Amino acid sequence: MVDEERRGGKRTGGRRAADGERSAGRQPDTGFAVAEERLTLRERKKLRTRQRISGEATVLFIRHGFDRVTVAEVARAAEVSTMTVFNYFPRKEDLFLDRIPEARELIVRAVRERGTDESPLAALRRLVLGLLAERHPLAGVGEGFEHFWRTVLDSPALRARGREAVEEMENTLAALLAEAAGGDADRPDHDARLGAGLIIAAIRVAYVDAAARQLGGDPVDEVAVEQAEVLRRTFEALERALPGFA
Repeated sequence: MVDEERRGGKRTGGRRAADGERSAGRQPDTGFAVAEERLTLRERKKLRTRQRISGEATVLFIRHGFDRVTVAEVARAAEVSTMTVFNYFPRKEDLFLDRIPEARELIVRAVRERGTDESPLAALRRLVLGLLAERHPLAGVGEGFEHFWRTVLDSPALRARGREAVEEMENTLAALLAEAAGGDADRPDHDARLGAGLIIAAIRVAYVDAAARQLGGDPVDEVAVEQAEVLRRTFEALERALPGFA
């Protein structure tokens, strides 16, 4: 979750100071795992508006603190109405944590569209290592990310929304694991729920460690290399703990 230099691009993690100095770290223009050429003109316009709103919000939140900025101020900065902001982001927290829907989508696609000989765990391992390799914002490692993490840590509301998002991911994954095992996705059994809980918790621990290192000033390239190894060990441990999904 990092920023983009140009106005109207999504900025999700790195503003240095309010003096206007921009930190690096670019993210895909769309903000979602869908090719823009597949969108209609109206859909592309809506996507641009969403990016502009979230981008301006992120600049304000990082400069002034999430809890000190109002939705009305975000609307003025993005040159839209407050109602338009809420049409795109039902909750203020989602202006900053705007990639939660994309994360859910990527998990669903990874598990459901995996190869015939690929297990759910293998598909998830491929997903998270791939995101890290391309320095995707959802990998949590990149230039300027310390500003994103610091903004989250300084806001009880953002931390609470983050915990909710983790629970949402766990529920989504439980349904996917149940489905993959031939069970009822609407009522995941104990194995699916336990598996999802362990997987999400293990990945979260790895991400928290990487965030702490970036907040501590460790070089991003070094963190990325070691994060890849941490994730590999994490999935090896999960494969031993969850043979039914490996």
